Amino acid sequence: MGQEPRTLPPSPNWYCSRCSDAVPGGLFGFAARTSVFLVRVGPGADVMPGTSPFRVIGELVGHTERVSGFTFCHHPGQYNLCATSSDDGTVKIWDVETKTIVTEHALHQHTISALHWSPLVKDLLVSGDEKGVVFCYWLNRNDSQHLFIEPRTIFCLTCSPHHEDLVAIGYKDGMVVIIDISKKGEVIHRLRGHDDEIHSIAWCPLPGEDCLFINQEENSEELEVPNGNVIAQTPVKKGCYLATGSKDQTIRIWSCSTGRGVTTLKLPFLKRRGGGIDPTVKERLWLTLHWPKGQPTQLVSSCFGGELLLWDLTQSWRRKYTLFSASSEGQNHSRIVFNLCPLQTEDDKQLLLSTSMDRDVKCWDMATLECCWTLPSLGGFAYSLAFSPVDTGCLAIGAGDGMIRIWNTFSIKNNYDVKIFWQGVKSKVTALCWHPTKEGCLAFGTDDGKVGLYDTCSNKPPQISSTYHKKTVYSLAWGPPVPSMALGGEGDRPSLTLYSCGGEGIVLQHKPWKLSGEAFDINKLIRDTNSIKYKLPVHTEISWKADGKIMALGNEDGSIEIFKAPNLKLICTIQQHHKLVNTISWHHEYGSQPELSYLMASGSNNAVIYVHNLQTVIESNPESPVTITEPYRTLSGHTAKITSLAWSPHHDGRLISASYDGTAQVWDTLQEQPLCNFRGHRGRLLCIAWSPLDPDCIYSGADDFCVYKWLTSMQEHSRPPQGKKSIELEKKRLSQPKPKPKKKKKPILRVAVKQELCNGNEEESVKESSGPVENGVSDQETEEEAREPELPCGVTSAVSKDPVICTPASLGFEKSKVTINNKVTLLKKEAPKEKPEALIKKRKARSMLPLSTSLDHRSKEELHQDCLVLATAKHSREPKDDVSADLEERFHLGLFTDRATLYRMVEVEGKGHLENGHPELFHQLMLWKGDLKGVLQTAAERGELTDNLVAMAPVAGYHVWVWAVEAFAKQLCFQDQYVKAASHLLSIHKVYEAVELLKSNHFYREAIAIAKARLRPEDPILKDLYLSWGAILEKDGHYALAAKCYLGATSAYDAAKVLAKKGDVASLRTAAELASIVGENELSATLALRCAQELLLAKNWVGAQEALQLHESLKGQRLVFCLLELLSKDLEEKQLSEGKSSSSYNAWPAGSERPFVERVTAVWKSAFSLDSPEQSQAAFQQLQDIKYPSATSNTPSKQLLLHICHDLTLAVLSQQVASWDAAVEGLLRAVIRSYNSGNFTIMQEVHSAFLPEGCDHLRDKLGDHQSPTTPAFKSLEAFFIYGRLYEFWWSLSGPCPESSIWVRAAHRRITSVEQSQQLDNVSPEETDPKASQPEPSRTLELDVRLTEEGEQMLNACKELFSEEHAGLQNAQRTIAEVQETLAEMIRQHQKSQLCKSTANGPDKNEPEQEAEQSLSSPQNQCTSKEEKNEPVSLPELTKRITEANERIAKFPESIKTWPFPDVLECCLILLHIGSQYSGFVTQEMQQQAQELLQKYGSAKVYKRHYQTLCT
Repeated sequence: MGQEPRTLPPSPNWYCSRCSDAVPGGLFGFAARTSVFLVRVGPGADVMPGTSPFRVIGELVGHTERVSGFTFCHHPGQYNLCATSSDDGTVKIWDVETKTIVTEHALHQHTISALHWSPLVKDLLVSGDEKGVVFCYWLNRNDSQHLFIEPRTIFCLTCSPHHEDLVAIGYKDGMVVIIDISKKGEVIHRLRGHDDEIHSIAWCPLPGEDCLFINQEENSEELEVPNGNVIAQTPVKKGCYLATGSKDQTIRIWSCSTGRGVTTLKLPFLKRRGGGIDPTVKERLWLTLHWPKGQPTQLVSSCFGGELLLWDLTQSWRRKYTLFSASSEGQNHSRIVFNLCPLQTEDDKQLLLSTSMDRDVKCWDMATLECCWTLPSLGGFAYSLAFSPVDTGCLAIGAGDGMIRIWNTFSIKNNYDVKIFWQGVKSKVTALCWHPTKEGCLAFGTDDGKVGLYDTCSNKPPQISSTYHKKTVYSLAWGPPVPSMALGGEGDRPSLTLYSCGGEGIVLQHKPWKLSGEAFDINKLIRDTNSIKYKLPVHTEISWKADGKIMALGNEDGSIEIFKAPNLKLICTIQQHHKLVNTISWHHEYGSQPELSYLMASGSNNAVIYVHNLQTVIESNPESPVTITEPYRTLSGHTAKITSLAWSPHHDGRLISASYDGTAQVWDTLQEQPLCNFRGHRGRLLCIAWSPLDPDCIYSGADDFCVYKWLTSMQEHSRPPQGKKSIELEKKRLSQPKPKPKKKKKPILRVAVKQELCNGNEEESVKESSGPVENGVSDQETEEEAREPELPCGVTSAVSKDPVICTPASLGFEKSKVTINNKVTLLKKEAPKEKPEALIKKRKARSMLPLSTSLDHRSKEELHQDCLVLATAKHSREPKDDVSADLEERFHLGLFTDRATLYRMVEVEGKGHLENGHPELFHQLMLWKGDLKGVLQTAAERGELTDNLVAMAPVAGYHVWVWAVEAFAKQLCFQDQYVKAASHLLSIHKVYEAVELLKSNHFYREAIAIAKARLRPEDPILKDLYLSWGAILEKDGHYALAAKCYLGATSAYDAAKVLAKKGDVASLRTAAELASIVGENELSATLALRCAQELLLAKNWVGAQEALQLHESLKGQRLVFCLLELLSKDLEEKQLSEGKSSSSYNAWPAGSERPFVERVTAVWKSAFSLDSPEQSQAAFQQLQDIKYPSATSNTPSKQLLLHICHDLTLAVLSQQVASWDAAVEGLLRAVIRSYNSGNFTIMQEVHSAFLPEGCDHLRDKLGDHQSPTTPAFKSLEAFFIYGRLYEFWWSLSGPCPESSIWVRAAHRRITSVEQSQQLDNVSPEETDPKASQPEPSRTLELDVRLTEEGEQMLNACKELFSEEHAGLQNAQRTIAEVQETLAEMIRQHQKSQLCKSTANGPDKNEPEQEAEQSLSSPQNQCTSKEEKNEPVSLPELTKRITEANERIAKFPESIKTWPFPDVLECCLILLHIGSQYSGFVTQEMQQQAQELLQKYGSAKVYKRHYQTLCT
C-alpha cells in the first residue's frame, strides 16, 4: 500500500517552449504555476519494490507569478543547479539540494518567453523575451550582455551543444536565426521557411553534416528564398544540423553550414485511439522536438492529439515514423504535448519525460517506446475529497479543472493509479459523495449548480439531475427519502436518496432512480411538519447521521438545526456559531463507545470548532424544539475559517480539521487537546479525508492545486501557527500567483467561505475564461502560462480568448504589423502600407481539398494504382467488396466516381479542416454539399457561429433561421457580447427575451431603449426596468440618474427622496421643487425646510428665505427665520456673537432705533403681508405643532438660536392676536432654553429685546392674578430679575466700579491713619506691596451709592425668595446628590479592586485632599473627616431619595411645570453684595436670605459659600 507521503501536484504549465528538464542521475523538474516541482526517478526514488520508481520530492518556491521557463545545468558536478524564468520579470538560479535561491537577476523589462542553460559554458544562461531582447548572464562573474537581434516575439531558444557561442532563436512569426554571442549577437543565418510560431529547436547530437545521408530538397521553397545579405557572412566552421518544430504542422531540418533547409517532415493525421477527450473541442497544435543523444538518425516529435512519433531520418525521400506505445491502447497523451526531456537514470536506463495539456506527466522507455508510468496532476483547486465506503482505498477528488479523479490509493503496482472522469461535468467540481452501499456510485455537484451521478465502474456518461441549483453546490449527502419521495407508484426503489445543498440556500432531494424528474425542496416539508410561518434560514450544509434517523442542517446565520426523519420534525436548534456554517460531521457508530455516535462537530467562518453531544436531545424526542447554546467541547487554535472536518474511523473522538490558515489539525476532542499540525500546503485548505485503512494517514486538498498524503506521526508541530509562527506560511502564500485583472468582471456579492472557494484567488475560473473549452476547462483555465506573449503592436494573439479566423490576406497584414510597429521610431508613417501588399502577394490561398491534393501528388506507382481502382469501380457491373474497400481507402477518388463517394471525400476533408483549426473551410465544404442545416448545427455545437452563417440561415427555412439566431445569441452571451445577442433576438421578434437578457447583465440603458421602442407604454416590464436600474444607481451613489429612473417609473416620491439623499443645498432644493411639482406637498415642505436649515448654517439668509418660499405651509418657518435673522444681526452688531462673518442678509428696512418687536412686526407686515389677526393665528397654528427638544450645555449655538427664535415667534404672534397667556409661555420657553444651555448672553438679549421695560406691561395685560398663566408669568419675571441681579453684581465686581444706572461712584480723600487701619483689615495676600508703604499725603477712596433704579431692582429681588421653589429645588438637589454618591461608591469600589496590589496607593491621596479641604474651609474639617470615616450606607441613600421624591410629590403642578432661577444662588449673591457694600441690601432681605440658606442649603456647595460669607 505504500505508507509514505505522496503528492498529487499542480499541472505543468502550458504553452511554454521549455518548462521541464532533467539531469542524469534521475532528477526531473517541471514548472507548475509559480513554482517548480522536483521528481526523483529511478532507484534513487526509494519507493517500495514493485511500485513505479518515482517520487515527488520537493518544490522550489520563490516566484510570485507564472514560471515560464525551467532548465537544469547539465555540467557534471553542477547537476544540483537549475534556473527558472517567470512572468514576474526575474530569472532565478537555484540549488535543488537545499531548495534555495543562489542568485537572481531582473534584467528583462518585458515578459520572458525562453530560457536555456548553455550545455558548453557551465555558468552561462541565455534568456529571451516577447519584445525580442536576449540577455546572456554569466553566473560566476555576475556579468550580463544585452542583445537585440530582431524586433519580433521570441518563442524559444536553444544553445548549441557543439559551439559555445552559437544560439538558435525561434520567433512567433516563423523566423529562425542563429547568432554568435561572442560577436555581439551577429546573425550567422536567418532560416526562412516556417510561416507560424516556432515551438521547439533541437540541435543534432553529433557535430558535422556527415551523420545524415540527406541532400537538400530540389523542389523546396527554401532554395527560392534568399538569405539576404547574410550569405556572404562567415559560415560555421563545422556544419551541424538543426531541427525546428512549428505550429504550421511541419518539422524542418536545416544545414548550419549553408543556412538552407534539407528536409521537411509533415505531421500525419492519425486517428484518435480511444483518447478520452471531448470531441467538440478544437485544439491548438504544439509541436515539440527531442533529438536523442547519440542517435542522429532518430527524432522524436509530438503530434496533433498527444501522440509521440519517432521519425526515421535515414531515408529523406520516405516519411517513416514509429508511433510510441503503438501496442498499448490508451497509454498515449490525450491532448497536445508541450515538452519532451530525456533522462538517464542511475541504472543507465534511457527515459523520455513528456508534459501535456491532459495534465499528465508520462515517462517513456526509449528502448521499447512504451509508457513506464504516469504522474497525474491537478489543474484547479482541490475542492472535495471522498473515500468510497465500498471500494476501500478509492479516493474521489473534485477539482476546479472540471474533472473528477478516482485515485486507487492502495494500488500495489502504481502509487498514482488515477482514473479521470470529465464527461458531463464542464464546471468546477465542488462536492462529492459516494453511495454508502452501491459500488461505484458517486454523486457530484458543480460550481454552476449541477448535480449528477457517475458509475465509476463503467465508461458511461453521468446521469444529470434535471433540477439545477441557482448557485454553487455546497455539499451532498445520501439519506432516507422523506415523505414526498416515499410515496408514488414507481415500484421498488432504493432506500436512499440524494440530498444537495446549494449556494442559494436551498436543499433539494433528488430521486437517484429518476434524476430526470423534478427534485423536491425539503423546505416545504419542514414548513408543513413544524407549522413554520416565518422565512426559513439560508442553508449552507447538510449532514445525515449514519443511522439515517437524524439530519443536521447548517445555516448562513451560524445556526444548526437538527431534524428527525422521516417527517423532518425539528427537535433542536444549536445557536453556537455566529457566522456561516461550512461543515458538519457526525461521529462514526462503530467505536468502542457507542454513545460517541451522538457527537456532531461543526466548523464555520469563525476559527473555532464546536462539538455537541446530542444524545439527550435525540433520545428524549422533545415535543417542542430545544435550543442549545453551550457546546460539549470547544476546539480553539486555528486562526482562520474552518472548511472541512472528518472524524477518524480508527479512533474514538479523534477529529481532523482543515482551515483557511493553511494548516490541517488533528484533535483529541474528548480532551480538547491538539495532537499534530500539518503545514505542507502553500494555500488555504479546502478539504480533508482520513485514510480508511491506515490510522496514521490523512489526505488534504487546498487552493494551491495540490493533494497531499501525509502521516500524522511525521509532523513536528502539534498545533496551528499563532502570531509570529505563521509568518513563514504567510510568506509561502505571498509567493502564490496574483489574480490577473480581467477586462470585465462582475461584482461578487457573496462572502461565504464556500462561495469564496469558487472565487477566491483561483485563476482557473471557467466562467471568466472564454477560450476554447475542453472537458469544461478552458485552455487558459488554471494555467497562467496559457497566455501567449502579447504582440508588440497590440494585435490579437492566436491564443486570444476567441479563436481568430483570418483570410490569407488578413494574416499577411497581421504579420506585417508585427514586424513594422516594433520599428515605428525608425520608419515613416507611410512605410507600413507597402510591406503588407508585398507579403500578401507571396501568400497562397489555403486549399479547400488539401488531403485529396496531397494524395494526387504521391509516387507514380500510387497514381497508377488509383487509375486501376477507378476503372474497376466505374466499369464493373456488380459491386465488389475489394473495390469498395479500395475506394474507402482512396477517398480522393470521389471526385471521379458517384455522389456517395464524393460525400465521403467531403466528410474526410472537413474533419481534416476541423482538426487543423480551420472551421470556416469546413463550413464552405458543407455548403458545397448543400447541407446548410448541418453546417449550422456543427457550428452551434462548437460555438463557431458567425454573422455570415446566420445571415445565410433563412435559405434553409424559417424555423432553421429562428433556431440559428437563438443559438447564435447563446454563443454571444458566452462571449460576453450581450448587446449584440439582444439585437439578434430582436430580429426574430423576441423582445421580452432581449430585454430580460440585457437586464440580467446590467445593460439597463439599452434594455430600456428597446422596451420603450418596442413595447406598449403601460407594459409592467418598463416600470420594473426603471425601478431595478434606479435601485442599483441609488446604491452606487448616482442619485440624479436614479431619480430620473424613478420618475420614468412614475414613482415621483422615490425620485424626490433619492435626490435628497446627498444632503447638500442644491440637491435638497431640487428635491423640494420636484416634490412640489408632482404634488407631494408634505415631502416638499420637509425638504425645503431641510434646505433652509443647511443654508442657515452657512448664514445665507436670502437663500434660506427663497427655499422656504417653495411651499405655502412653511410661512410660519419664514417668520421664524426672519426673526432669527434680525436677532442675529443685532447680536453681530453688538459683537455678542461668536465672531463676525460675511452673512448675506435680506434687504429689509433697518429701523434700528425702534424696539425690536416693532421692527419684527413691521418686516413681517411688509415682507410677508402679515397684517391681520387671522393670518397671525394661522401662522401660530402652523408653528405650534412643532416641538423641539430641551436645550443643554452641549446644544450648538446656531441650533439653540433657531429653537429660541421659534418660541419667540410664537410669543410675538400671540401678542398680535392678543393671546397674552401664550405670549408669556413663548417668552418663558425661550428664556428657559438660554438658561438651560448656560448662554447668559442670549438670555439677556431676549430680555432687552422683548422686555425692555420689564414685565409690568405683561402683568397688566394678564389682569387676573389667579389665571392659569400666573405661575409662568412669575417664572418669567423671576428670570428677568435674576438677569438684572447678575448685571448689577457684575457692575460692582470690577476693581473700580463706575457709575451706571444702578450706582453712582464718587471719590473722597482719607488720611494715612485711616488707610493703615484699612490695610490692617486686609489679608496679606490681598495687599499690594507698593500700597503697603504708608504715605504722609491723603489718598482717594471710592464712594459708591445706589441710584433709584438700583434700589428698585434690589427691592424686586424679593420675588426671587420663593420658599416653595427653594424647597422643590432642594429636593431635586438631594436626588441628584444621592445619585452622584451612588455613582462615586461604584467608582471607588472598582478602583479598590484594581488597586489592591498597590501598597497604600489609594490612601496616599486622602491626606492631601483633607489638607486641601482644611485650607479652604478650616471650620468644616471635622465634618469632612466624619463624613469620610462614616460612609453613608445604601439603605440610608435609598431613604433619602424616597423622602425627596415624597416632598416633590407634595408640590403643586403649577410650581413643578415652569422652571425658576436657583433661589439659594440668588440668596448668596445678595448676601455677597450686602457684605461688600453695606446698606445696599436691607437687613430684612439679608435675614430672609440667611433663613433660606440655613433651611435648604444642605448641599456642600451652598454650605461652603455660606460659611465663607459668614466669616
